[in-house]
Amino acid sequence: MTIKTWLLGSAALLSTLPGARAADAVIAPEPEPVDYVRACDVYGEGFHYIPGTESCFSFNGYVRFDTIVAGNPATNLEGDEYQVSTAVRSRLNFDVREETDLGTLRSFIRLQNTNLSGSDNEVEIDQAFLQLGGLLAGYRDTMWSSGIGDIEDGLLTDTDLVVGDFNTNQINYTFAASGFSLTVGLEDDGTGDVVPDVHGKLVYLGDWGGAYLSAVYDETFNFEDARDAIGTDPFDFNGVETFPISLPGLPRVLNDGNNDAFALKGGVYLKDVLLPESQLKVEGHYAFDPTVYASIAGLATTSAFTADNPNVLNPTPGAVPIFLEWAAGAGYAQGIGKLGIAVAGQYGKTFDTQFFGALPNGQFGTFSTTGDYYAFVGNLGYKFTPNFASLAEVVYRNVDFDRIGDTDQVTGFLRFQRDF
Repeated sequence: MTIKTWLLGSAALLSTLPGARAADAVIAPEPEPVDYVRACDVYGEGFHYIPGTESCFSFNGYVRFDTIVAGNPATNLEGDEYQVSTAVRSRLNFDVREETDLGTLRSFIRLQNTNLSGSDNEVEIDQAFLQLGGLLAGYRDTMWSSGIGDIEDGLLTDTDLVVGDFNTNQINYTFAASGFSLTVGLEDDGTGDVVPDVHGKLVYLGDWGGAYLSAVYDETFNFEDARDAIGTDPFDFNGVETFPISLPGLPRVLNDGNNDAFALKGGVYLKDVLLPESQLKVEGHYAFDPTVYASIAGLATTSAFTADNPNVLNPTPGAVPIFLEWAAGAGYAQGIGKLGIAVAGQYGKTFDTQFFGALPNGQFGTFSTTGDYYAFVGNLGYKFTPNFASLAEVVYRNVDFDRIGDTDQVTGFLRFQRDF
């Protein structure tokens, strides 16, 4: 008997035995319902529901690469009168929102990393704040420079020519109705006393664009915060290099003896002014006393146009800042398909600034003077894809002090950026 015959016979015999039947079928359990991530259109594009909740989240950011150039008076390690550096920045935005009986509850965190030539690679919290209805508390752009509508308070270019642009801890409340909004808030001035800076901002937004008016009371103009390394932006006076004074107990910017300050700022922007996809903006400020809200970055280093970019010759970021008593400017941006063009200009007057240098009698000493400041910016951008673009920018800045003379600088960069 072959094995084949034996197997067939055994199978036939088993089939005749009582109770013989096929093996029970394996029954798979019913799958658990899956709560897939759903789009949340309540807050606009890019939001999704967190599974199992009524909260919506958005996650986005970008990676950019800049090649940065700064002309004289910047110098490099080889003694040339320019600096060329590169910078890589990555940014992640986390935005979580939900509706409550008291209004929208929101939390926002921005993580940012900027790797510059010869600098440490560190991640920082660029913004972090919470909102409930009209209440906002946290760390973000000061109300003085925060955006309105579709654009920032700068003049439509990447280098926005913003006066008083910095982040600070703050708490404020916004009342909104019929296109108008009024925000009042307090900002930590870093002095450690109980009195904060006080802000108020009135905004109107419409189909045609928007307008705003801001006011700030700076409880203490902190000269310590305003000081930086001198020697980075000398002026020539009678053939002698002359420097703004920045010594302990001898502030550079003169005032009337009161440390507090008050400033006003206003602007208007218009959409589709000349052609579709265009924006025009005009804005200006006036400061009754010197204040950090009336300051702009100084010349001489690449930090004059790129935030947190250190002087190659000095690890301290930035040049000596300039304090403008008043300034006015205008900017225009135009989109043409994948191409974008923007130009802006600004003119202002500095506060009395105290200098140390050669006096007309040949002796060295201190003297004060005011100066004129103006800047021009041009941008040219191109979108290769909806999420990948390049941007080229050139900036010219000049400050001219009456008794000393002027110094100017041309800066620029070429950028590639991938948004997600």
